Amino acid sequence: MDSAIWQKVLDLCNRLSGVTYENLTKIIRLEQSGSATRARNLDDSFQNDVDSWMGGGTCFSMTWHLYQSFRDMGLSPRLVMGHKRKEKNIHCALVLPDAHFSSNPEFLFDPGYLIFDPLPLPLPAPFGAGEAFFPLVPNSVRLVRPAQDALELWTGGAGGPMKLRFEYPLEGVSVEEFKRHWSESFYREMMTYPVLNRLDRDQGIQYYYQKGNLVIRDKDGSRMERIPETERVEKLSEIFHIAPDLVERALGILKK
Repeated sequence: MDSAIWQKVLDLCNRLSGVTYENLTKIIRLEQSGSATRARNLDDSFQNDVDSWMGGGTCFSMTWHLYQSFRDMGLSPRLVMGHKRKEKNIHCALVLPDAHFSSNPEFLFDPGYLIFDPLPLPLPAPFGAGEAFFPLVPNSVRLVRPAQDALELWTGGAGGPMKLRFEYPLEGVSVEEFKRHWSESFYREMMTYPVLNRLDRDQGIQYYYQKGNLVIRDKDGSRMERIPETERVEKLSEIFHIAPDLVERALGILKK
């Protein structure tokens, strides 16, 4: 692709990096629509305008936003699903081919895991090293490619051990299959409690909240603190840049 298109790709990724990963709006949409398909269509209808999202989005809405935007640029992205141990199709990402980069003809985009940099895929042996390391902050990334059609995502931070996060079959899935997994995600266990994740790219700080615990991670390591229930709405709204009425509404739904 030419430099102008590539700059548009980078600008889009940078803009998306300011969006919070969260399941609160997903919980609200499921409750107000009554079905996963209708709730998913609400995400789908807003995908072309980040500012129209109620707050943020999960990996499916973020990835779909990139997919549609790349298609509008005349590019040919490929939707791929992520597996974690015995859990299949619980995550998603994009692979973008580019014939102009002979050494790294494909790039991984994984905004749902707060990776907002296009990562060139390593070539598998014997054609390449089979892996590549990216010293991102606060979480470094290692991509391992054990075979032509397989990719592993490993991450770690502050000198700690790298952990295998997801495995991606690189052949990808159709839009219909992607949307089926998206609909199924509305009924997974993680929809029974709040999950929020935000990256402050400028400061190199990640904020992660789940089940009452807030983890703050930077280049020096991570620390955890408990947010009292009486302060939860105010604190989550402030840290994750989500309107307090949306936080309160979602937490109220989860209490039912």
